[in-house]
Amino acid sequence: MPKGYCVVCYRSVKDPEKFWAEMAERNLTWYKKWDKVLEYDFNKPFIKWFQGGRLNASYNCLDRHITSATRNKAALIWEADGGEYKTYTYQQLYYEVNKFANVLKKKGIRKGDRVTIYLPMIPELPISMLACARIGAIHSVVFGGFSAKSLMDRIQDCQSQMLITADEGVRGGRFVPLKKNADEALNECPTVKNVIVVQRANSGKIDMEPGRDSWWHEEMKAEDIGLYCEPEKMDAEDPLFILYTSGS
Repeated sequence: MPKGYCVVCYRSVKDPEKFWAEMAERNLTWYKKWDKVLEYDFNKPFIKWFQGGRLNASYNCLDRHITSATRNKAALIWEADGGEYKTYTYQQLYYEVNKFANVLKKKGIRKGDRVTIYLPMIPELPISMLACARIGAIHSVVFGGFSAKSLMDRIQDCQSQMLITADEGVRGGRFVPLKKNADEALNECPTVKNVIVVQRANSGKIDMEPGRDSWWHEEMKAEDIGLYCEPEKMDAEDPLFILYTSGS
């Protein structure tokens, strides 16, 4: 082994297929093991990992941890600008993700559909991401500081069927008009059929379009929302998310 290399790093460089196969088998739960670890052609470029394997990202983040004592450990710790905070254990986060996954399905979102997430840094952001992953929908996170035009461009490009946003964001003690920006963007985004709005700031009246917009907390309390959502069995090469550059 060359001087200065750690053992793990050296193994990953010396025999990457064997190393990553070992890591994948040890640290992930698979519905079906892969047929081939790696296929690549750096001249194109072209690369595929774990072809033939089937798994679910949400399951690996949550389900496999709730059958042991880990379920009572903190999975998500959130603190806001104003000092308020929330802690979700793996069990609690599992519960929220399953419920919201069922909300998405109730709204007609299915495997392969695109969902744009335009939220501040609040717990509903990772819950939305994990819920999309659970049902096989492709999420696209748009930074909450971006303008209506930037949001519109990203929604149009990936042809999102749903937008998840908040009434307002709070950054440095100032309110960011997320819902207002979203409404402006959606004037040019006919593919979006449903908008779910998180009540974050609750600082004033927010316009809600009947038949399109609904509140997160009301959707999560609906009597027809089940507490469990079966994870979609995804191919290892299926897209998980779309992430756009800032342009800079």
